Amino acid sequence: MSRALSEGPPMFKALALATFMVAACIVIHYETLRYMSVLIPSLKVAVRLKVLLVVFGCFIAHTIEVWLYAFAYLLLEQIGFGSLKGHTEEHFADFLYFSATSYSTLGIGDVYPTGVFRLISGLESINGLFLIAWSTSFTYFVMDRLWPLHSDRTNEEGSD
Repeated sequence: MSRALSEGPPMFKALALATFMVAACIVIHYETLRYMSVLIPSLKVAVRLKVLLVVFGCFIAHTIEVWLYAFAYLLLEQIGFGSLKGHTEEHFADFLYFSATSYSTLGIGDVYPTGVFRLISGLESINGLFLIAWSTSFTYFVMDRLWPLHSDRTNEEGSD
C-alpha cells in the first residue's frame, strides 16, 4: 500500500497530462473537421478533389495528434516519469513510433511503456480509437453528400 501511495503524485500528474492531451486532441480534431465542413462545399474543384482533401485533412489531424503524444512522452521521460523499453534506439523517433502504434491501437509490442507511460498510452489508445472513428464517420458523411455529384457518372435510369 505504501508503494501505491508513493507512486500517487506522478500518477496524478500523468493523469492530468493525459486529460489535457485527450482534450487537446479532441479540440484539434473538432476544429479540423469544422474547418473542412466549411471549406469543402465552397471549393470550386472536382468532387474527387474534395473527397481527397477530406481524407488528407483527417490524416493531417491524426498526424498532429500522434506528434503531440510523442512530445508528451519525451517530456515525461525527461522529468523521470517513465520510459520506453524494448527495441529502442533512444531517438525521438522511438516516441513517435510508440505514439503511432498506441494511437492506432496497433500496439506491436516491440517497444513498451514503463512508469506512468502505461497510463498515458492506454488513454492515447482510447483517444485515437475515438478520433479515428470520428474521422471515418465524417468522411462517410462527406462522401455520401458528394458521391452523387460526380460528373463522370452515367445515367442508369431505364437500363436493366
